Amino acid sequence: MPGAVTEHGEAGVILDVELERGLFYLVLENLGDEPAHAVRVRFDAPLSGLGGERRIDRLQLFRRLEFLGPRRRIRVFLDRSALLFARDEPTALAVTVVWRTDRGERRSREIHHDLAAYRDFPYLEVPDDA
Repeated sequence: MPGAVTEHGEAGVILDVELERGLFYLVLENLGDEPAHAVRVRFDAPLSGLGGERRIDRLQLFRRLEFLGPRRRIRVFLDRSALLFARDEPTALAVTVVWRTDRGERRSREIHHDLAAYRDFPYLEVPDDA
């Protein structure tokens, strides 16, 4: 989301999705030039990952991250795309990201993703030892 930085370069936090070599990642990122404080990601529904074995939405990172520096990103493994789609769970994902600026002002953003858009992506799975 180039250009999505908020007014005066203040913190602008998003939760994005990346697909790399058949692996899904969630990316919590501050697009702004100032830090974000008390970052929270509220999922509209439970989100399972790691083959359905772990509730990703319950990670401390999403419940309350005290500080996210300017232009910083944290990438969290969600699941293999084949496993995620095989579970036949809903693929729509909606979150509300909430944070505070350096001045203590509260900001928020709603973000909607539908992982089904990635269902037909071809990918080359490269072994880790390659």
